Amino acid sequence: MEQKIHQGKNVKRFREMLNIKQEALAFDLGNDWNQKKISVLEQKDVIEENLLKQISAVLKIPVEAFQNFDEEQAINIISNTFTSNDTSTLNAVNPHCTFNPIDKIVQLYDEKIALYERMLKEKEEMMARFEKLLNK
Repeated sequence: MEQKIHQGKNVKRFREMLNIKQEALAFDLGNDWNQKKISVLEQKDVIEENLLKQISAVLKIPVEAFQNFDEEQAINIISNTFTSNDTSTLNAVNPHCTFNPIDKIVQLYDEKIALYERMLKEKEEMMARFEKLLNK
């Protein structure tokens, strides 16, 4: 059973995606349009070709989008083909960790201790130089 595409719902979907109110679309379509007429239009299964062309021009969306877009088909395609193993999400989702996080924490701690020890040594050397300068 072939599902019929509801052009009015498609107009509404694209209008909402563009964050355009019914009043604004009516204004752009001309003086004989108002919010109520847009509401009725969005309930129609099939919209006349010339009217679809006008709406297409206003929303800057191809007429074919209103005629062919099927939300259920799009969801099926996305859900059946989406994988998080593509290169854009590869680094975000890495189930195989190549290092031990505890070892990294221990390494950072050791580096911090070494830094403190160097700072203390430099402080002692500086104090010794100051004492030398004061004793002269």
